[in-house]
Amino acid sequence: MISLTLDTVRNASRAERRWPGDLGAALLAVGLHAGVLGLLLHGWTPELNAPAASRVLKTQLVSLPQPPAKPVVEPLAESPVEPEPPQARPAQPEVDPRIEQRRREQAELALERAEQARIEQQRHERQRQREERQRQEAERERQRQAREAQQQAQRARLEAEAAVQAEAAERARLAAAEAASRQYLPIAKQPPSYPQRALDMGLQGECTVSYRVDPQGRVESPKVVGDCHPLFIRPSLAAAKTFRYQPCVVDGRAVAVPDVRNTFHYRIE
Repeated sequence: MISLTLDTVRNASRAERRWPGDLGAALLAVGLHAGVLGLLLHGWTPELNAPAASRVLKTQLVSLPQPPAKPVVEPLAESPVEPEPPQARPAQPEVDPRIEQRRREQAELALERAEQARIEQQRHERQRQREERQRQEAERERQRQAREAQQQAQRARLEAEAAVQAEAAERARLAAAEAASRQYLPIAKQPPSYPQRALDMGLQGECTVSYRVDPQGRVESPKVVGDCHPLFIRPSLAAAKTFRYQPCVVDGRAVAVPDVRNTFHYRIE
């Protein structure tokens, strides 16, 4: 180790004594190269004419100073590093297979119960939806029946009102006819003549004639109503035209009486 250090010091001192001469040579070479490079950049081209006579080219070898050698330092001997002992892992507790099997069974049972609960919940939800649809259908059916019952009741009420009005109108007509019959009295009524053909055939029957009594008590527009044998129509109409009535007076004024009826009875004695 000591000899190596002394040689290094001697080489460094020798290089320091040789440094000025080497530096001048290096600067001269650099200057020459820089001049040539400048001429080349400015377009100078050397002429290549063949020389008339041979010339001698002198060259000079220029050696550049080498950098001082770095001292070699031997690496220090390293002491062997002992590897750290591996840390002891905590001992894993041994699992009893029966306990592990029981845990798996419990987990499977819990999953099965959860699945059954989900299925039961879905079934209850479907049942609830079905009951809700049935309730809605029953409500719609009840509303439809209520509307139909209301319509039927309204029709029955209208029919009853119409029947009451018709009955009242009929009673009023009968009352008017009765009042008119009491107010006006027939003055002359001639019975119809019995048709000879009906006598020969031995026919008997009835014939109702409807007519209007004018304010003067005369019969107008007689016509046969109801069933009447054709042999009794003409004598019945002729007899009705001969009827005379006492005029009907209402509020001190004579008025016509419509729809006066008279029934003729044809009997063979």
